[in-house]
Amino acid sequence: MYPPELVKPMKEDLINAGFSQLISSDDVDKTLQNTKGVMLMVVNSVCGCAAGNMRPGVKLSLTGDKKPAGLYTVFAGVDGEAVSQARKYFLPYPPSSPSIALFKDGELVHFLERHHIEGGTAQMIAANLTEAYKEYC
Repeated sequence: MYPPELVKPMKEDLINAGFSQLISSDDVDKTLQNTKGVMLMVVNSVCGCAAGNMRPGVKLSLTGDKKPAGLYTVFAGVDGEAVSQARKYFLPYPPSSPSIALFKDGELVHFLERHHIEGGTAQMIAANLTEAYKEYC
């Protein structure tokens, strides 16, 4: 578990971009089971690739015409219950932090694992997500 003061600015980075934070398994279930249309779920993390690539790439991906209606985030190493529950919806993908999941009507349709994020740039992540939004939004 990371200290709250350490992760606060990392959480706020996405919250300030319009993401809702999910902190319990019930939050995750209610959101995924009751959201119609396209939603984005980001597993946030303290790692450098989350700060340098993932969060900037996700925010950049939301500047286009097509984008998910719902934006949600859970934080690995902090919101353990929510992250564990979210990962059940990410199957068959293994646990990965950070990661990015796109759902349509509660069904996983696109997923970026850590290895897609770690070696890329924010622009590459944004381009990947933008293409997925064009297909599903």
